[in-house]
Amino acid sequence: MDYNKLADLLYPNVDKNIDYYLTKYPKRNLPTGAEVMRLGPSPTGYLHIGHLYSALISRIVTNKTGGVFYLRLEDTDQKRYIKGAGDVAYNMLCYYGVTPDEGYTGDGKPQIGDYGSYVQSQRLEIYNSFAKELVKNGKAFPCFCERSESKQDILDRREKELAESETITEHDEACRNLSIEQIEENLKNGKPWALKLRSTGDPNITHDFVDLIKGKRTIRENGKDIVLVKSDGIPPYALAHVVDDTLMGTTIVVRGEEWYPSVAAHLEIFKALNLKPPKYAHTPVISKIDNGNKRKLSKRKDPEADVRYYIEQGYPIDSVIEYVLNLLNSDFENWRAKNPHADISEFDFSIKKIGSNNPMFDFDKLNNISKTVISKYSAEKVYENLLNWAKVYNKEFAEVLENNKQKTIAMLSIDRGGDRPRKDIYAWSMVQELYNYIFEDNISYTIDDKYKSQNAKNFLAEYIKKYDISLNKEEWFAQIKQIALSHNFADNKDYKANPAAFAGSIADACNLVRLGVTGKTTTPDLCSIMQLLGETTVKARLQTTLEKLI
Repeated sequence: MDYNKLADLLYPNVDKNIDYYLTKYPKRNLPTGAEVMRLGPSPTGYLHIGHLYSALISRIVTNKTGGVFYLRLEDTDQKRYIKGAGDVAYNMLCYYGVTPDEGYTGDGKPQIGDYGSYVQSQRLEIYNSFAKELVKNGKAFPCFCERSESKQDILDRREKELAESETITEHDEACRNLSIEQIEENLKNGKPWALKLRSTGDPNITHDFVDLIKGKRTIRENGKDIVLVKSDGIPPYALAHVVDDTLMGTTIVVRGEEWYPSVAAHLEIFKALNLKPPKYAHTPVISKIDNGNKRKLSKRKDPEADVRYYIEQGYPIDSVIEYVLNLLNSDFENWRAKNPHADISEFDFSIKKIGSNNPMFDFDKLNNISKTVISKYSAEKVYENLLNWAKVYNKEFAEVLENNKQKTIAMLSIDRGGDRPRKDIYAWSMVQELYNYIFEDNISYTIDDKYKSQNAKNFLAEYIKKYDISLNKEEWFAQIKQIALSHNFADNKDYKANPAAFAGSIADACNLVRLGVTGKTTTPDLCSIMQLLGETTVKARLQTTLEKLI
């Protein structure tokens, strides 16, 4: 077959060859060892926590090596395109401090960098040149069958293959051996066509492949004539990423392991174009336990899959980033324990330390990390972050905070700092309820029946009369102890035998006061809270508690 003629038949308006683009986008002038990495989300919704996971890898590695991290919008699946999704991706990366050095910055906004456009739908002319090159070299052929694959089609199929086994279909395309006359006739009749790779691979032949995360593996050659350009003229991921990662100088491609079964096909495309492939790092998929079963974190089922969820709930940026680092490198937790105040940039992150097992999303772990992060903030910083969050997500509470600024900061200052700072806050959304006794006049609570004894009533009645806000913490506790003991609040061995004659302990006396003042069973330092609330409020609340005991 005359492949040059075929190439001109299929791409009559393409007048630039791939050498033109290889010259237009020259090799980057970067230090030796510098890595160029990217995030290429599809604008089909929100930015997934898995994208942040991948972006953080790229951002850290490029920072360490003096390289470049860029954002490319992979919008070739126009059926699933959602307007504004690209803006969400860029804004979320910037919000979490994983700001790209170059690339897409938002719809209608100038792109940064000399290797654009960084939007795939704006690069069709480039893809056509590479597609024509493949046809000229006999590496691709038009397929007139009524099927082609979008990026999502491929992802769905590859995820299924990954779950079951690495099945590879040998090339058996009906259009593979059409004559040029048959092709001309189909084109003349306006029959739509997709461009497919004319694979020369043999699935029975294996070779070694080194993945930066999975390590050295043995893979089979590709034996499938995969789609290079869909019938709408738009290339799916397979060809688009080969072209873009070549021209943009990508040295490491970080992507989810659902793409791992496609490696052989992608390597064959690089080979067919006589291009050097980048290194690949296939990340494990973030999963969770659901009804006792392990499954992939779902865009449709799990709100925590959307990185905006953490903003809405009020998790600090530092908390989310530290949690993701825990998922990425298992030794981060030990490092943080030994270096509690060090900047995360000092952590010796490595792609090689990323485990091959799917990391499990764990809210308890996230919350504990976030409590520790917030415990290191000053009261003023907590207040500022809390207020900024409330202005967006809880405007009524924001007004309360602004009207009670000094009181709120004083509350947040209690037990803050020192070797064992308080760790009761993990998200700003919990503060209003957690400290409602500071912001509300009326608080509700339930009193345990064990406090409904005459001794408890007598203790509380006397304490209300004698409470003195001027007492320091030692004097305050001594007063509670003295009054409690006078009403038989001491360790009582007979309590289990006769609960009605409850005589409790000093701790029980403190807890009864705590419950009456705050409505909570656990709080920061109670003496400080009572001083902050004021003597009138404290006595009024304790009087209400006493009435509940009668």
